[in-house]
Amino acid sequence: MQPIIECVPNFSEGNDVALIKQITDQVEAVEGVRLLNVDPGKATNRTVVTFVGQPEAVIEAAFRAIKKAGELIDMSKHKGEHPRMGATDVCPLIPISGISMEETAHYAQRLARRVGEELQLPVYLYEAAQPDKSRSNLSLIRAGEYEGFFKKIKEPQWKPDYGPAVFDAKRGGTVIGARDFLVAYNVNLNTTSTRRANAIAFDVREAGRNVVENGVKVNKPGSLKSVKAIGWFIEEYGVAQISMNLTNINITALHIAFDEVCKKAEARGIRVTGSELVGLVPLHSLTDAGKYFLRKQKRSTGVSEKELIRIAVKSMGLDELGPFKPEERIIEYMLRKTADSKLVSMTLTDFADETASESPAPGGGSIAAYAGALGVSLATMVANLSSHKKGWDERWEEFSNWAEKGEQLKQELVKLVDEDTKAFNRIMDAFGMPKSTEAEKAARKAAIQEATRYAIEIPYKVMQASFSSMEIIKAMAVTGNPNSVSDAGVGALCARTAVLGAFMNVRINAAGYDDKDFVTEIVRKGKEIEEKTIALEEEIRGVVNEKIGI
Repeated sequence: MQPIIECVPNFSEGNDVALIKQITDQVEAVEGVRLLNVDPGKATNRTVVTFVGQPEAVIEAAFRAIKKAGELIDMSKHKGEHPRMGATDVCPLIPISGISMEETAHYAQRLARRVGEELQLPVYLYEAAQPDKSRSNLSLIRAGEYEGFFKKIKEPQWKPDYGPAVFDAKRGGTVIGARDFLVAYNVNLNTTSTRRANAIAFDVREAGRNVVENGVKVNKPGSLKSVKAIGWFIEEYGVAQISMNLTNINITALHIAFDEVCKKAEARGIRVTGSELVGLVPLHSLTDAGKYFLRKQKRSTGVSEKELIRIAVKSMGLDELGPFKPEERIIEYMLRKTADSKLVSMTLTDFADETASESPAPGGGSIAAYAGALGVSLATMVANLSSHKKGWDERWEEFSNWAEKGEQLKQELVKLVDEDTKAFNRIMDAFGMPKSTEAEKAARKAAIQEATRYAIEIPYKVMQASFSSMEIIKAMAVTGNPNSVSDAGVGALCARTAVLGAFMNVRINAAGYDDKDFVTEIVRKGKEIEEKTIALEEEIRGVVNEKIGI
């Protein structure tokens, strides 16, 4: 897996679109980097930019953007609601895949050193990139903001990690570091009072507030761990907000933060009207939120990813201040490639037309995977109908659990539709490799064998997933809504077809694979799954026929 890191620099300009574009153009000019999101805020006069790529490319893009921001932004004239200390206020690197936090911190230190030395800009390290943990907290570094740093930078304890110990009036200073994925999240209130918003922020943020008890000042922590928060008034929207940084969404998730702010706001006579995300979020933040709000309603959580996101958006009012477009706000959606879901993105008619065309793919393997997806989808439908059936309220969770299992298998099988066709294409590509020399022949043979093994493994995964779905199908035939028993029966037929069809693909591809021990073992396991599937489908069909009765 190639190492991928994310960079989320915050620039102190949120109004001049042309200026912001000059900065982001620097990012896009670097090969190997993908610009994911540009999120300007007028009231904060700040733009959050998100891009990803391989580490070397990312730190090059970050350097160029920091340099351009320093040329274009004059901090001596800057006004904005958000705390800030420089043209590039903060520039965190975040490990996404194939790289550790320690390695990411090393890249942050390299970037900071280059910015300090080549741009002669005061740079502070923070979070994982800062060896001195007494000065690793961003809020401590930024305390005093731009206006206070002319004096602060001269204090020995606040000497920059890199660059001159002289505060630059035009560019200010910058903070560069490495951290875990952070979600910037604002909750909207039905008040214009910054003081009341701050009171709620102090109620929830981990740092809490200082209070006097028996004449002694003590700290009273807030109710949410790994949360930083302040209150402010946003003139653009005419409302006060709780502005939060969720620094570890595995400890405090998005929906938990939202609900806790609702609770604390209500206790102070204030209502939450909605919320907004700044930048991108991981997919699970919204699907987890969707499941959370469905559970509160005692509704089935075994619904599609799209529906879970819709529930999350509506429940937290993420579309109150403007349209919420998942394809532009979810990091996995921004990174996915259209080619990875070419077939399943087609209409049913186009998919049938493509199958019927003279092209050899999609073939039986993809069709088997889709048959399996349809089979488990029917079982999931029965589970959802049963969960919501009048008079069965005490059983909603039982059926919700079945539906959730079904949804997971459906997603796996849908992905395998395209994966099977890609496996076939890999074999064709391998056969098309040059074979003029002995070295080329050897490389071609190795590639063919590797592609063939993959083409065996994919339909075998279809077999496994489709067979697993029969447990759900049987449960729905036996205990589900009796009015939908025929749907469970059709689901069993689809699953049987998927298993038997996929096994044909396993066997035909295995015939061209040289590792006979592997072939013998996978065919043995395949026959076992096939036999169990045939028996189970017959059992389910018997249950269905008995319940239908005629």
